[in-house]
Amino acid sequence: MLDDFVTRAVLAGLGAAALAAPLGCFVVWRRMAYFGETVAYSGLLGVALGFLLGVDLTLGVIVTAIAMALLLSGLQAQRAIPYDTLLGILAHVALASGLIAANFVSGARLDLMGYLFGDILAVSRADVFWIWGGAAAVLAALTLLWRPLLALTVHEELAAAEGVRVRRTETAFILLIAVTVALAMKVIGILLITSLMIFPAAVARPFAKTPEQMAVLAALAAALAVAGGLFLSLKLDTAAGPSIVLALAALFFVAAVPALALRGR
Repeated sequence: MLDDFVTRAVLAGLGAAALAAPLGCFVVWRRMAYFGETVAYSGLLGVALGFLLGVDLTLGVIVTAIAMALLLSGLQAQRAIPYDTLLGILAHVALASGLIAANFVSGARLDLMGYLFGDILAVSRADVFWIWGGAAAVLAALTLLWRPLLALTVHEELAAAEGVRVRRTETAFILLIAVTVALAMKVIGILLITSLMIFPAAVARPFAKTPEQMAVLAALAAALAVAGGLFLSLKLDTAAGPSIVLALAALFFVAAVPALALRGR
């Protein structure tokens, strides 16, 4: 079954949706969109280093993304530079470093467009297994972290008073973001990966009554957008990653109409 490239693309897309969307709810609640984007931009450096060192590219991206996430977490406490400014600086330094490192790759074809904007139609069987294995691991970890992470999101000081280990929980969360970015990168690309976390959460938010409902609805919205984007890509011969993002945007605007109507009552 996995020999059909369309089947592999659909399975990879659904796995990325299941992986990114529930985690994206916390990214939205905790206002960490720029954090995720900065980690994503480091992915290209991981790809180039993977080629240069002769290691698995997915593993290279995971290691680089985790290193960037830990660096950002460590710098969060400093007060000399506003944190959003620091995120913007490091994001573009990481992307530029990746582009420069890509120039030194020899003996291998580094498809920059594929990594920057995704190439879901070219995913391999190994990519599918990486994505679904990662999705299972990330969702299992997120289930264990759900209550303490939710408590931290609502009120950090109160959560700490109730026994939540703040530093450990936050570190685990940013590691999950790093792994998610690394695994979903092949589906939608380094420059567009955060859309797979933010858009589904934004679509689900007006209709969810509980955080758990929002996570489930976000995953369903992401899966629907992936299927719609792939269909659009195959029909119109357009790039799959941007097509998925446009499908996500269409879902967001469709969801916004009834949400605004309900709010107006």
